[in-house]
Amino acid sequence: MKMSARVASLPPALDSKADQPPLFDGTTRLYTSYTCPYAQRVWITRNYKGLQDQIKLVGLNLQDRPAWYKENVYPQNKVPALEHNGKIIGESIDLIKYIDQTFDGPKLFPEDEAKKQFGEELLSYTDTFNMTVFQSAKGDVVQESGPVFDYLENALYRFNDGPFFLGQFSLVDIAYIPFVERFQIFLSDVFHYDITEGRPKFAAWIEEINKIEAYTSTKVIDPKELVEFYKKHIVGK
Repeated sequence: MKMSARVASLPPALDSKADQPPLFDGTTRLYTSYTCPYAQRVWITRNYKGLQDQIKLVGLNLQDRPAWYKENVYPQNKVPALEHNGKIIGESIDLIKYIDQTFDGPKLFPEDEAKKQFGEELLSYTDTFNMTVFQSAKGDVVQESGPVFDYLENALYRFNDGPFFLGQFSLVDIAYIPFVERFQIFLSDVFHYDITEGRPKFAAWIEEINKIEAYTSTKVIDPKELVEFYKKHIVGK
């Protein structure tokens, strides 16, 4: 998928002809794709905690990915994956928790028990949210996806000490925003569906999160390319 000009400042994505970086040489590496929403979660977490110098980005070309990645690094052959302390860790939700708990920087999950419990509930809902929206694109998108967007709107009323899901910016916001970013572009363009209409808290959440540089610096997808990609792979047009 084509990316915006912002990607020019990033390390080039490695393809099947690229050599493998040294493995377990003491460098912490985040194997990623700059256009993958799952990997974007970990990229945002790294940035927000100020770990740009401690966690090196290794971009991969998923359309022409290197054989050594599956053979030597991560047998699941997916991104993201983190190389740290002699091991490889995968799965984006697990990874953002791991980075938050293991590395220095601002904490991204609250100590308050009520917030922790609600945070875990929201994190566990991410797959349901994503799959519902993707599947709705094959039917009545407003009727079928509306309830999950309403779920997020209602969740934003739970705490009133900030504009984010747990009041203050957290892993929960990081887990949702890469997908919301894509859904907002895609559903507006293809179905003329404004996901913020009638959802003032949700609209304010998107506005506030777009003020966070740790997130905006990861917005590298070309919107036109995204729409065409989703039309082909999700809608089947």
